[in-house]
Amino acid sequence: MQEIKQILIKHWGYSHFISKQESIIKSVIDGKDTLALLPTGGGKSICYQIPGMVLGGITLVITPLIALMKDQVENLKKRHIKAVALYSSMNKHEYDIAINQCTHGDTHFLYLSPERLVSGKFLEILPSLNIKLIAVDEAHCISQWGYDFRPPYLEIANIRPLFPKAPVIALTATATPEVSIDIQKKLEFKEGSQFIKDSFSRKNLIYFVSKEENKRAILLQMANKQKGSGIVYVRNRKKAKELAQFLTSNNTSATYYHAGLDSRLRDQRQKAWKQGETRIIVATNAFGMGIDKENVRFVIHMDLPDNPESYFQEAGRAGRDGKRAFSVILWEDADITNLKSYFKLSFPPIDIIKKTYQALGNYFSLATGAGKGQSFDFDIINFSKQYHQNPIVAFNCIKFIEKQGLIVMNDAFYRPSRIRILLSGNDLYRFQVEQPRYDNFIKFLLRTYSGLFQSLVNINENQIKKTFNITGEQVRNILKSLAKINIIEYIPENNSAQITFVSERLSNNDLYISKTVYDNKKKAAHDRLTYMIDYVSSKNHCRSQLLLSYFGEKNSKRCGSCDICIKRNKTELSELEFDGFVNKIKPLLRKEPMSVNDLLIAINTNNTDKLLNALQWLRDNGKIEENSEQKLSWI
Repeated sequence: MQEIKQILIKHWGYSHFISKQESIIKSVIDGKDTLALLPTGGGKSICYQIPGMVLGGITLVITPLIALMKDQVENLKKRHIKAVALYSSMNKHEYDIAINQCTHGDTHFLYLSPERLVSGKFLEILPSLNIKLIAVDEAHCISQWGYDFRPPYLEIANIRPLFPKAPVIALTATATPEVSIDIQKKLEFKEGSQFIKDSFSRKNLIYFVSKEENKRAILLQMANKQKGSGIVYVRNRKKAKELAQFLTSNNTSATYYHAGLDSRLRDQRQKAWKQGETRIIVATNAFGMGIDKENVRFVIHMDLPDNPESYFQEAGRAGRDGKRAFSVILWEDADITNLKSYFKLSFPPIDIIKKTYQALGNYFSLATGAGKGQSFDFDIINFSKQYHQNPIVAFNCIKFIEKQGLIVMNDAFYRPSRIRILLSGNDLYRFQVEQPRYDNFIKFLLRTYSGLFQSLVNINENQIKKTFNITGEQVRNILKSLAKINIIEYIPENNSAQITFVSERLSNNDLYISKTVYDNKKKAAHDRLTYMIDYVSSKNHCRSQLLLSYFGEKNSKRCGSCDICIKRNKTELSELEFDGFVNKIKPLLRKEPMSVNDLLIAINTNNTDKLLNALQWLRDNGKIEENSEQKLSWI
């Protein structure tokens, strides 16, 4: 299909598609519901963006993170493709402008969160939009078996009857076979739908796990040995800062990143790292979503990840350029203890969750039955102090309430100050003549920022401060004064997290949390945690095979390059050697059970390592078994 390749070249500058992109794009253009399962870095966004341009009209993109949708919109605009986003912190004027662009055909892509689909105001407008394609990003969120289930995703299927001819494309990088089936069911895929999955195998990505007592020394050694950019993941903010300072003090370029930093500072540090000004970024899991940096040579985990899905995503941020890269986990026994402790904190008792929900309503002064669709700035530290709660417990309670579909908590991100001039040109000129003390200030705004009469425009208060040699508070006072007398509309900068109430505040009697659902979620999370512990503890199985098996690829081959494979390669058996050992082992163990030591004495070989390797293979593949007395016998 020549058209899609021309679009790829024109807007993205690529001469060819990668992995399964072309098959997915053709499936969607043919009108088929499509589930696309691609690994991190597999180029998922192109799989709906190009079909959206071919099909025309508007592509409705449902995605869970505000920061991610804003990045996508900006990236499309840079490629001269029209796109808008709707998110909770927009004011009425910004919302109306975005909707007008959609209703008048002045955009190709409309990004929104799934919570928007339960907004009465938006649902009134939705049928009038020319929706030709529905794209569901991070589609694992729709499945109750997914590690990041979000109930509002279940509302997506409800809008399908409004656009019966619009296919649905669901995309994710982390879905087990069970989750993949559930996604298609919950999105009501039609007959003839397609499930297109690329292998999760990353041949250029080498997995290493190492049990170490002095993890800092090993980190420094690895950072100095591996050239190029790197990411170091840690569990908490304090450790992120300490490790970055440790690397810097040892002449290694590094900085740290976590959700507690001012978002402008986060943006600056992320940009410096992406552009190569900073070599290593030490971060919590707040970092990475939507990051598209090709030359990351290593990702190192200094703490154990909670689950295989998040580990696979984070590890997959290395080596996107196809060149050799490393994913390393450094661990010690205390890490497993800490992980289990963190797991307990992640599932507060149901009565504590219910108390936290009521405390949120009180914190925002919401009456029972009020609050639906309203958003509030939120400081979890202040909230925790006010209600005498451990901030970690409070956070996990809020995340559980979110998964009940009652609220949405958005991470803090920087929203610069914005203004719009409310007067016409002539009226503004008359005001400047009558109020000369504002004249130079308004002239500067008009010279510096375009479009002030049409819509809200981002302004830089620091620039204004330096130009007029006044303080930031004085700048804000002038802007507030102009807003108070209706010369401008002024929205001050904001850097707060936000909580949006998806439904009205419920009374304690009406707030029902199913113990069965709670227990199922806890069990599923525990199973994932156990898998991660087994992954790092394994001494015999290829790391790549273990991960691929978790995601349903049961018959993958050994990678040959992970830490387990390297050890195994040193004692690798030729087919002739293996058969020779089996011919000696089999009759001995058929005759009677024997301990490993007795077997070694009986066979009397100089290649003890290779014999042990053969025994391990026979055990792993169900040929021999060990009884309670630790004796082996042939099955």
